[in-house]
Amino acid sequence: MRHDSRLSATLHALLHMAEQDRPMTSGELALCMGTNPVVVRRTMAGLREVGFVRSEKGHGGGWEIACDLAAVTLREVYDALGAPTLLAIGVHIESPSCLIEQAVNRALTPAFAEAEALLISRLGTVTLAALAEDFSRHAAAHRAHRQEKA
Repeated sequence: MRHDSRLSATLHALLHMAEQDRPMTSGELALCMGTNPVVVRRTMAGLREVGFVRSEKGHGGGWEIACDLAAVTLREVYDALGAPTLLAIGVHIESPSCLIEQAVNRALTPAFAEAEALLISRLGTVTLAALAEDFSRHAAAHRAHRQEKA
């Protein structure tokens, strides 16, 4: 089963953009996101609409961060991507005539909704700045470890 990785890929690209002191092209971001530049442009256009990124056309142009990383949560990025389905599982038949299937749905539907609500709530507690800080800490530790081995 294929998972929807748009949120993860978009967060990855946003952090790369935050690390740069220049705009990044759709081609560069496509490499980060493991997709093609057309998908990048479509994704970034949605993020531009909510003010998370901006773009410049022409030589030296590209995409760059247009927001305060500390003010944007993962939930807001998730919402900007169109709030894609979080759970890959669901009920077999939405409106079954079978009483057994109805019982199964009554048990599963609230559990799925609770799990999704918990995940969405958690996304609202993590900012892009927190992700960037986590990256910076691990990158510094990685560099220090490599220097010790050299």
